[in-house]
Formats: sequence, structure tokens, C-alpha cells
Amino acid sequence: MVKKRIGLLTSGGDCPGLNAAIRGVAKASYGMFDCTIIGIKDGFKGLIHGQYQTMTPKDFSGILIRGGTILGTSRTPFKKMRKIEEDGIDKVQKMRETYKKLNLDCLVVLGGNGTHKNANLLREEGLQVIALPKTIDNDIWGTDESFGFHSAVNIATDVIDRIHTTADSHDRVMLVELMGHKAGWLTLHAGIAGGADVILIPEIPYHTDKVLEALRIRHQTKNFSILAIAEGALSQKEFHMKRKQVKREREKLKCPSVSYCLADEIRDKLGLETRVTVPGHQQRGGSPSPYDRVLATKLGAYAAKLIKEENYGNAISIVNNDIKATPLGEVAGKLKLVDEENVLIQTGKLIGVSFGE
Repeated sequence: MVKKRIGLLTSGGDCPGLNAAIRGVAKASYGMFDCTIIGIKDGFKGLIHGQYQTMTPKDFSGILIRGGTILGTSRTPFKKMRKIEEDGIDKVQKMRETYKKLNLDCLVVLGGNGTHKNANLLREEGLQVIALPKTIDNDIWGTDESFGFHSAVNIATDVIDRIHTTADSHDRVMLVELMGHKAGWLTLHAGIAGGADVILIPEIPYHTDKVLEALRIRHQTKNFSILAIAEGALSQKEFHMKRKQVKREREKLKCPSVSYCLADEIRDKLGLETRVTVPGHQQRGGSPSPYDRVLATKLGAYAAKLIKEENYGNAISIVNNDIKATPLGEVAGKLKLVDEENVLIQTGKLIGVSFGE
């Protein structure tokens, strides 16, 4: 039997479920064929600089419930991959060299949209690559779900749940700013699950007057309100600006983010006391939920199956609860965004949630 050499790396932001997926790849590979697994340290940076370690079965023991990634991670933007910077390093050439030096049969990369673009670049360079979908934003094209998302929804919902009692006690409008620069899946799910009165996501630019009107009507009968806001949410005015211009305009108003700008308007125009809560990287931390442990394990094990079949150049997707291989070229560079006709948007409207339209 030919012994396969498999490289593993995690790239981009960490999230719960990475270690579960790593474990799934390793345990299934060890069970199906003779292999050596090489752990690439700190994402593509490790592949560029030749930082790696030969793993043993023991390295994958006890990591199912651990958050983060045992391999370490970093961000290497796709737009800089072919750019030779001040250090004079040709990143793509160095990655090819490390792959060849390690005599890899396959490189398994775990990450989000940027990672999938980098994985596709390596595929185009002739490397045998498989990508696994990781992101709390749930915005990877071609897959219904990415691991890490459900864990983040649980954390974000818990934040909103806890905000209810303090908002009620102090008669306040509480704005909870959640992660999601371009996609609103996390804020939408957590907002519905947490009973938010207003949900603002990047895909639906909001009218400030509509938000204020929704709060004005609610406070005729209720003493508090909760807004779930994606960090990438934009007002109708901002929606047509470039990101740098939006940042400059907010800096003029001395607003660190969208939630603070909106909180000021609510306070000034409605006379309601406001507070902003930003859970930030907590949404990425801690142990994966049982759901994500199962999902990550299934996806990881499927990657091992593709390696056995020598079916490379694919992103692993889950569609209608079936796991499938989707060509990386069809996935890379695309975002899965919330459609205004999405059932959760429609459900929210039916139960009285305002999306600021």
C-alpha cells in the first residue's frame, strides 16, 4: 500500500470546530489508509516559511471539544499572495517549494472565503488541495452551513438573552453589535433566536427614520427594546459610499461603529437611554457546540474519503444535509449573502421585527 503524505493547515480567523474537523480528517485517514500527516503552523504563513511538524495519532486525541486550532492560524490576504513585498519573498513560489519539499500528496486547508481563494490559487498552481468550510459568518458559497457558525449563534444569542433583563430593569434601548462585515447570517439567526425587536444586517441598508419609528411605536407599550446589529450594517446613506468614506464620516461623528452612531440618534431624537454591547471575539471563542462537533467531524472525515479516492481540487460542501465535493473554482471568490426573501427575514417580519426598511 502506498503511504500518503497529507498536509493540514488552518487559515483566517479561528472559530469553534476547527480542531474537531482536524481530528475528523486525521482519524478517518488513519483508519482508511497508511498515511503521514504534516501540520503546517500558522496558516499559509507556515507554508510560505516552511514551518511545520510531523503529527502523530496522539496529537489528535482530546481535541474534539477544544476551541481554536492546535495548528495556529493567521491571515494571508488573497490580494497579497502574488505581490512581492519589502521582504522580497515570492509567496506562491515558496508555498510550492514547501509542498514539494514535504513530498505531499495533498494539502487540506480549513478556512473561510479568503482561504478558499488561496486554496484555489494553489490548485491552479498544480498543487492537490481540498478545502473545508470554516467561518462564523456562514457566507461560503456552495455550502448550506460552515462549522463554527452554530457555536457563534449560540454565543451571540446568549448575549442577547442576558441583555433582556438589564434592559428591562433600566428601561433602556440596548444595541448588541455582532460580527459580520458583509453577511448578516449570524446577526439574523441570533436576533430571531434572542427576540430582538430590530435586526440590521449588511444586505438590507436601513432607514434611520424607520428604525426610530419602530422604537417609538414599541415604547408606547413597552419600556425597553433590543437591537441586533451586524458590524457591517449600513444606513441607506452609507450604502452608496465606499468603506473608507463611511469610516471617515463616522469618525467625524466620533462613532467607533454603526451601533454607536445609531445609539446617539436614538438618544437624541427619541429621548431614550441607550447602551451598546459589543461581544466581539467572544463569538469566536470557547468549545464548539455539539452541532458543530458533529458537522466538523462529518466534513473532516469526508475529506479523508476524497484523499483516498485521490479526488482533489474540491471544496467540501453540505447541501440539503448531504455532503458533496464542489470544485474549488466554482466556490472561490463568491459570497453567500442573505436574500431579502429568505424565510428568516420573512418570519421576522411576520412577528413584528423591524429590519429598518
